[in-house]
Amino acid sequence: ARRQRAVPPSCPAARVSQVTVRDALNQALDEELERDERVFLLGEEVAQYDGAYKISRGLWKKYGDKRVIDTPISEMGFTGIAVGAAMAGLRPVCEFMTFNFSMQAIDQVINSAAKTCYMSAGSIAVPIVFRGPNGASAGVAAQHSQCFAAWYGHCPGLKVVSPWSSEDAKGLLKASIRDDNPVVMLENELLYGVPFEMSEQAQSKDFIVPIGKAKIEREGTHVTLVSHSRPVGHCLEAAAVLAKEGVECEVINLRTIRPMDIEMVEASVLKTNHLVTVEGGWPQFGVGAEICARIMEGSAFNYLDAPAVRVTGADVPMPYAKILEDNCIPQVKDIIFAVKKTLNI
Repeated sequence: ARRQRAVPPSCPAARVSQVTVRDALNQALDEELERDERVFLLGEEVAQYDGAYKISRGLWKKYGDKRVIDTPISEMGFTGIAVGAAMAGLRPVCEFMTFNFSMQAIDQVINSAAKTCYMSAGSIAVPIVFRGPNGASAGVAAQHSQCFAAWYGHCPGLKVVSPWSSEDAKGLLKASIRDDNPVVMLENELLYGVPFEMSEQAQSKDFIVPIGKAKIEREGTHVTLVSHSRPVGHCLEAAAVLAKEGVECEVINLRTIRPMDIEMVEASVLKTNHLVTVEGGWPQFGVGAEICARIMEGSAFNYLDAPAVRVTGADVPMPYAKILEDNCIPQVKDIIFAVKKTLNI
């Protein structure tokens, strides 16, 4: 057998490694807890149990009870404590075991966190991160399957981020913790165990992903696909299938819901002349609806050769049965159908 030549350490290929979204988030929390003593983590099961999804694995043993705090099952209570701590100068990371449970605390998130800086004429900052899994998982039915991107993206005073890859997850969490505004970070439970390539730079302690900047995940010329969170992966799969048929899709990973990088979407539409938005949430007043409205109101509208098309979750509470659930969540085939519809092929 031929002897394979070792890759020298200076080669970029040697510095890229596979990291799961779970480990990327854990890295970010560890680094920020170490960097700034004002940072602390609180939520249900985050300490002794290492987190319901093991995002905070090992942090309680490393930083102790004052920095990683198990709370009672009372979202309104511990979210209020976290918001008050932020107003007093600390930098809490408040974990919801699932964002569906944030409904118990939405008064604290919106009325206390989001509005205080404005209502105090800028004299009281609220540097807090609300994070946890968002959107549909698998087999958890209607009360545990909402996407809250549109809910929280609707509210002035909040920043809202929605990562897809491990790089997104780490960089956005670090940027969110360092931000002086309240940030809602919408992760996806089904992505936690998925490994993505991360460069040496992305794994450094100084790496952040700027809030408000989208990323082109795949260059293309025929149609623009805009998505966030798990559906970004579906868009890339659909783009790979369509490429075999001669259709080149440009895939944009929004990364941030609010403030939205509409400039990148506009620039892409100027190039492709077609737009398809993809999201797991409900259609009415959704993220895709906002993108379409912003494109229609701006100069990019004049470059569209066909109406923009939205691919969304079904406009129903999520069913429990798997076959019905699959039909309520956008699949790769739905994206391919939408692209062919907008290109009239």
